Amino acid sequence: MDELLTLANLGNLAVLIFLQAVLGFDNLLYISIESQRAPLESQKSVRRWGILIAVAARIILLFVMVNLIEALQAPFFSINLPGFIEGEFTFAVLVFLFGGVFIMYTAMKEIGHMMAIEHLGTDIEDKGRKSAAQVVATIVLMNLIFSFDSVLSALAITKVFALLALAIILSGVAMLVLADGVTEFLKKNRMYEVLGLFILLIVGVVLLGEGGHLAQLKLFGYSVEAMSKTTFYFSVVVLVLVELVQSRYQRKLAAERKAVAGNKVAH
Repeated sequence: MDELLTLANLGNLAVLIFLQAVLGFDNLLYISIESQRAPLESQKSVRRWGILIAVAARIILLFVMVNLIEALQAPFFSINLPGFIEGEFTFAVLVFLFGGVFIMYTAMKEIGHMMAIEHLGTDIEDKGRKSAAQVVATIVLMNLIFSFDSVLSALAITKVFALLALAIILSGVAMLVLADGVTEFLKKNRMYEVLGLFILLIVGVVLLGEGGHLAQLKLFGYSVEAMSKTTFYFSVVVLVLVELVQSRYQRKLAAERKAVAGNKVAH
C-alpha cells in the first residue's frame, strides 16, 4: 500500500483523473443522447446501469490490455495496394475504425430523424422504440470504444493497474453524478441536442483518423493523419460558440418581430 502512495504515483493519479475527465466528455454526451431512446420510465435506470456495467467492462479491458498489450499491437492483417490503399490493421485499429463508422452512422441517423419529423412530441415518443436492455448494451459497447483511446493514453503514463482502475472508477462516479443533469438539460434545450450530435460526428472523424494513423494507412498515396485532441476541443468550442451566438440572434429577431407586430396592432 505504501508503494502505491508515493509522490510519483499520486501525481500520475491526478493526471489520469484529468485525462479520464477530458476524454470522458464525448462518452457522457453519447450516454445522455442514447438513453433517451429507452422507454421514459426506464431512462434513469438505463443510464445508471449502463455506466456501472461499462465501468466494470472498462476495468476488464484495462486488465486485458495491461497483460496483452504487445499481442494487441501485432497486425492481424495488412493491405498493400500501392497508389490505392496501404496499411497494417491491428486490434486497436479495427476498434477505432469500427467505432468511428458506428458513431458517425448513429449521429447521421439521428440528425436525419430530426429533420424528417413534423412534431417534436412524435420525436420524443419515437425515441422509446428501443428496449431498455438494448440501450444499456449499446451504451456499454460504445463506452468501451470511447475508452479504448483513453486506456491507451493512460498506459503511456503508468502501468500500475491499481492507479488506472481507480481513475476509471472515479470517472464512472463522475458520470453517474452528471448524466441525469446533462440529459435533463438536453431535453429542455432541444437545439443543443443537435449540437451534441454534430460533436459526436466529429468524434467519429477523430476515431477514424486515429485508426488510420495507427494503421499507417495510405489512401491514393496520401497518409491518413490523426486529429489532435487540441484541434478536436477547439472545434467543439467553436461549435458551441456558434450555437450560442445563433440562439441569441434568433431571440433578438423574435423580440423585434413581436415588437413590430405589437406596433401594427396598436395602429
